[in-house]
Amino acid sequence: MSIKFTTKLIFFLTIILFFSCKGEQNKIPNVYVNITLDLNKPDYSTLSGIGNYVYITGGVSGIVVYRDGLNEFVAYDRACPHDPECGRVYVNDDISRLVDKDCCQSEFTISAIGAPVSGPAKNYLKKYQTFYNQNTNTLLITN
Repeated sequence: MSIKFTTKLIFFLTIILFFSCKGEQNKIPNVYVNITLDLNKPDYSTLSGIGNYVYITGGVSGIVVYRDGLNEFVAYDRACPHDPECGRVYVNDDISRLVDKDCCQSEFTISAIGAPVSGPAKNYLKKYQTFYNQNTNTLLITN
C-alpha cells in the first residue's frame, strides 16, 4: 500500500467514525448544584428506608433522590434527556423505574445509573454526585 492511499483511508475512516458517533446528544443544560439535605428533618424522613425517594427543588427540572442502599443514594435531574423542555420524570408506582409521563413516555432505571429502558430517549438521566455522611445523617448533592 502506498502512503498516499493509507493516509486517505485513515482520513476516510476518521470521518465515518466521527459522524457515526454523533447520535442523540444530551440536551440537558449544565446548572450548578450544591445541595445538602439533613435527613433528620421530617421533609426527608422517607429516605430513612432503602428503596424510598423524595423530589427536591434544584437542577434543571427538579431532582429525585433515591436511597439505593444503606449508605448509597442516587440523585437524578428530573428533566427527560429526550426533550428537557417538554417532560420530567416521575417515579412509577412500584418504584422500579423513572418515567416521563408528560411527554415521550420514556422509562429509565432508578437504581445506580438511570439508563433508558424504553421509549425514544437514548441518553441516560443526568446524574448528580451524592456524598452521604453517616455521622451527621446528611446528604450532599453536587456536580
